[in-house]
Amino acid sequence: MMRTSENLVSASAFADSKPHYMLLDAMRGVAALVVIWYHIFEGFATSAMDQRVNHGYLAVDFFFILSGFVLGYAYDDRWTKMSLGEFFKRRLIRLHPLVVMGVIFGVISFCLQGCVQWDGTKIGWSMIAASMLLSVFMIPARPGGFAEVRGNGELFPLNGPSWSLFFEYIANILYALWLRRLSTKALS
Repeated sequence: MMRTSENLVSASAFADSKPHYMLLDAMRGVAALVVIWYHIFEGFATSAMDQRVNHGYLAVDFFFILSGFVLGYAYDDRWTKMSLGEFFKRRLIRLHPLVVMGVIFGVISFCLQGCVQWDGTKIGWSMIAASMLLSVFMIPARPGGFAEVRGNGELFPLNGPSWSLFFEYIANILYALWLRRLSTKALS
């Protein structure tokens, strides 16, 4: 296969220019696993006291704190070489495949469960399609609205945990437009 300059990308464009903190990656991984574990046992719990990982939801906050540090560490010194558009493009490429994958798994799950709300009400395909479209574009469903197909008031009914990615998008926007300009003293 012949390589042309159009399809070659310099490896240095993707190389890390700073030391990589594997401990932070490991801590983020443990936090993510605790959240998954919490949600798995949440489905089997018969009461709040029966939950195996009672405060596992706190791992989400810990994960967000670590992610904020990693984001600042990765991008704070790149703003002179990168535009806002490039930053948002990088974050979109990194986060949005997870959103789309979650929606696809959510639709499959919802359909395998019979396309019914919590109270047993059958949901039509047009409502599922609307919910899917809104979810893919990270537009929250209004509780009780047409796209809230599961009937339990979630922002993203086809993938409830998408709220965390939604708020990560918001955090990225705030970071890029405002927070990165604050001094360390102002941030603390």
